[in-house]
Amino acid sequence: MMKLHAAPLTALSFSCLFVLLLSILTVGFDDRLQADDPPLSLLKTALQQEQKPEEMKSLRVRAGAPFKIALFADLHFGENAWTDWGPQQDVNSVKVMSSVLDDESPDFVIYLGDVITANNIPIANASLYWDEAISPTRARGIPWASIFGNHDDAPFEWPLAWFSSPGIPPIHCPAPNASSCSGERYCSFGGTRRIELMKKEIENNLLTLSKTGPKDLWPSISNYVLQLSSSDDPESPVLFMYFFDSGGGSYPEVISNAQAEWFQHVSEEINPDSRVPEVVFWHIPSKAYKNVAPWLRIHKPCVGSINKEKVAAQEAELGIMDMLAKRSSVKEDYRADNLQFQLVLTTQ
Repeated sequence: MMKLHAAPLTALSFSCLFVLLLSILTVGFDDRLQADDPPLSLLKTALQQEQKPEEMKSLRVRAGAPFKIALFADLHFGENAWTDWGPQQDVNSVKVMSSVLDDESPDFVIYLGDVITANNIPIANASLYWDEAISPTRARGIPWASIFGNHDDAPFEWPLAWFSSPGIPPIHCPAPNASSCSGERYCSFGGTRRIELMKKEIENNLLTLSKTGPKDLWPSISNYVLQLSSSDDPESPVLFMYFFDSGGGSYPEVISNAQAEWFQHVSEEINPDSRVPEVVFWHIPSKAYKNVAPWLRIHKPCVGSINKEKVAAQEAELGIMDMLAKRSSVKEDYRADNLQFQLVLTTQ
């Protein structure tokens, strides 16, 4: 998680890491999901239906404890799928996520991009790996939301280790009548597009709060806002969570000015007086994060992957950071008004 001190904002953003980054974000309120509420599986049946633009999928809190959010970023399921190391990392990731979920008992989970490494997955249906990544959360009946990173729908890249001495990858093509893998005619590993991954997640899981996003935005797939509501009144928001598709894969690695304008329009419509706190999530860091990243040893609050690699920022800064800095309701501090944020990081 990267935090900018020069401006009043909280923007949770993760660069392209090859470690498992697990975060627990705790939002403290005087209420929590009520015990007498209907089962979450029943509450989420509306996710199967098309929602109007002004409607937001909502979470509620109930009395007695903080509302806790777990963040899973850069899981990279399918990484090095042709080696022993890659599949074992997926097994390890499931174990670590399961431990975090059991130990922390979060109320909500956010998959913050690079859920899979599509450029390493030699199958057309990459959603199989996506399903495996969300399985620990789904199995525990915890609602979740996801956004995309720069690897989730990247084109497949043939690893050099796959090529035999004649120059032909020693694998079997999916086409039933294919006699050779030497030609692109039969072997096509284009990956699964963002829109397909998101549609499958939404259609197959009642507990997901993910949305495809407005069709006129670009990058367009995971731009949406969720409302955390008071236990006393489902129409009374206590927090707005904004999610952005920061590109990568089949898109340029940017948050476009159209996305920034969408945020401005939506935030002014649903939170005109900036009374309700707001938190913003995306995957690829803004170029602004390079200015606060430590160069050698850690002398500042942690930015990036603790000096193991440089901040892999977006290709351009197109206005979203300036817009967030000017909006007082987008919080900078972990303790702001009635909110308390606690971040626990685990790397693998």
